[in-house]
Amino acid sequence: MARQAASDPGRGAATTFVDTNVLVYAHDASEPAKQLVARGALRGLWATGSGRLSTQVLQEFYVVATGKSSLAMHPADAREIVRICSAWPVVTVDPVLILTASELHERASISFWDALIVAAAQRAGADEILTEDLSDGGIIDGVRIVNPFR
Repeated sequence: MARQAASDPGRGAATTFVDTNVLVYAHDASEPAKQLVARGALRGLWATGSGRLSTQVLQEFYVVATGKSSLAMHPADAREIVRICSAWPVVTVDPVLILTASELHERASISFWDALIVAAAQRAGADEILTEDLSDGGIIDGVRIVNPFR
């Protein structure tokens, strides 16, 4: 079951960075249980306006959605989802973010791509990351990891 974003009574809903796998599962009918959870999590983030993404997430989603996966989405449909998701604040992956992620990759012993997600979440001011790719409940550089599929 999806967890609700934590909140601080003084500031409203937590800001939540969404990893690629959550977007993919929201559109993947071959994984009905995960699709239900992902859609519920995203619906909650749309309702509160607390979702955040990066250009990395949008690029990865497009590649997976239009590739030889269970999604096999038409490129125009995948572009529309990218366009819709771009209404949230989107962190642009730039050289400074790449260097920050490379240092985190080395220091935290996580993959470079996961480090780039964490670095983007930090830049977005996110309190948490929704992902199944990192250890649920862990905290990396002040950002809590939440696996909504757990």
